[in-house]
Formats: sequence, C-alpha cells, structure tokens
Amino acid sequence: MNPETLEASPEALAARVPDGAMVALPPDNSLPSVALAKALIRRGARGLRLLGVPVSGFATDILIGAGCVAEVQTSAVSLGEAGFAPRFTAALKEGRITVRDATCPAIHTMLQAAEKGVPFMPLRGLIGSDILANRPDWRVIDNPFAGGGDPVVLLPALSPDFALIHAAMADREGNVWLGRRRECATIAHAAKATFVTVERLHDGNLLEDERLAPGTISATYISGIALAPRGAQPVALLDEYGVDAGFIAEYARAARTEEGFQAWLARHVTEQHEEALA
Repeated sequence: MNPETLEASPEALAARVPDGAMVALPPDNSLPSVALAKALIRRGARGLRLLGVPVSGFATDILIGAGCVAEVQTSAVSLGEAGFAPRFTAALKEGRITVRDATCPAIHTMLQAAEKGVPFMPLRGLIGSDILANRPDWRVIDNPFAGGGDPVVLLPALSPDFALIHAAMADREGNVWLGRRRECATIAHAAKATFVTVERLHDGNLLEDERLAPGTISATYISGIALAPRGAQPVALLDEYGVDAGFIAEYARAARTEEGFQAWLARHVTEQHEEALA
C-alpha cells in the first residue's frame, strides 16, 4: 500500500476534507462511513455540500445537527423505521440549509455521466414532474434521433469532491472490497477523491483472489484509507453486523430538540472519542 494512502485514523482523513467541499455519502443500507462523519464533526467542518446517493440517512442528520452542512442534494432524508430525520427537518424549517431536490435515478445518472467522462446523460421519467421547475441545471430537449415529439431530460455530470465509504476490508495495495454494494464503485469512479474506513486489512491482493475480485474496487480510485472497526454503526455493514435499530430510535427521540441532540452529540461523538483515546 502506498504509505500516503493508509492514514492513522478517521481524523486524519477528515482533516483532508476542506470546508465547503461536496461530499457524497451512500445510504444507510450501502456502506456509509459514520466514522468519518463523526470525525468531520469533531474537526468542526463547516459549509459542506452533502450528496445523498441516492438518499440520505443517519450520517447526514448528525452532520446537519452539528452545523457542518450548508446544502443537501438528495432524493430523501430518512432514518428508516425510526421516521423522519429530526435535525434535517429542523434545519430545513429554520432555513439553515439549502435543499436541492433530486430523484434516485437522476442522482445515479449524473454520477454515471461523470464516471464515463461525458458532460451529460439523458433520462426519462422526469417530464411532467414539479422537480424540473426547481432544477434549472437540468435541460429538456427533443430527442435528435426521433424526428420530433420525443422530449428527454439532459442531466449534467456530477463529480463530488469526496466520497466517504465504510467497507469491510482493504488490502495493503490500497484495493477495497465493497462486496455486493457495487453502486459504491460508481460513486468512487465519479468522485475526485474517495476516502474509505475499513474494519480490517486483508493479507494478500484482493484483485488476485477470484472470489473477492468481483466485489473489489481498484486502488486507482482510492485516495485514503483508515482503520475504523465498527465504523458503519449504528447502520449495517454487509454480513458483518446488522443495523442497531434501538440505537437509531433512541437517537431520533433525543434529536427532536436542539438540547437533546447536543447532549447526544457530547455523549456519543465527543466524549466517546476522548474515552477511546484515553
């Protein structure tokens, strides 16, 4: 592994994310790095522009609550069975964040355009919806191959500054195993830089293992890796561990108020980290 790729901690990776950066996070069921979200909070990050790929969840809500976020582009923000994301809802009502509405197919299409190195890609299914009125960066044209009467939407390529992912393992060459969550490969291909926290390091080259290679993303697309055991909790990580529904429900109750959220933040982000370092 390139010694510059493996960092000492999630804090070291978070220090490389500047204020105002566009940061892509996968949804709660697809490898988000909660460890890096917490590290950004401890760093005091500000003005982040979050991209939910394609929806946003727990990590997004705690970043918003901590005052790290200026903008969210997503198709939804939710805590799943625990209901609405309380800090997102409060920030939106109070006008503290900008929300850029999108759809799941639209977000994936914009990332795929960046992945392929093309300036835009067409998408059907948006025409007739209200969302087009609020997205002046999306253009409707007539399909040039249809001879008229066939409008399509053109979506610009979207290349986030950083993608933040938590995976089960990486090898010492810098390759990362995503398992069945191949959509995270698209995020990494599209992003300018991808930071990954992992449960463990794998002995051997993941790309040389016939069983593991199909679920592996090449080190070419990885800009930094840090060990962070249980770094996706309280959300699930493949077959490694399941979602902690009770913890998320407890968070949802606490975060209904600013005071409750700040108490939760101190207990589970600040104090917990200080105890780990002691």
